[in-house]
Amino acid sequence: MTLPIVRLAEEQRLSGATVANGFVFLAGQVADDDSLDAEGQTADILAQIDALLAEAGVDKRSLLQIQIVLADIADAALMNKAWDAWLDPAHKPARMTIQAPLVNPKWKVEITGVALAKA
Repeated sequence: MTLPIVRLAEEQRLSGATVANGFVFLAGQVADDDSLDAEGQTADILAQIDALLAEAGVDKRSLLQIQIVLADIADAALMNKAWDAWLDPAHKPARMTIQAPLVNPKWKVEITGVALAKA
């Protein structure tokens, strides 16, 4: 038996998100405007996540887990400023933040995660 998989925001090498078996899996999201600082890039990414979740029929309250990659851990305070402004404090997902090199040296933040899909 093959379970249905819905692919959202498909690009050449990936889908922005996939919906399967009751979950929404977000690809690593990066800022459309890589000239922004870490706070601006984070806000840009979170808006993209909002749009992908809306396309999947849910919102940020459905997020179960988030992984944040910072090119420079010194940007954590700026990233957290945008995160805190966006976060619904009554529906905080589990979260991990690490430092690692990103593919484009202008990217300061990349965010991925998993949400519960609409039943």
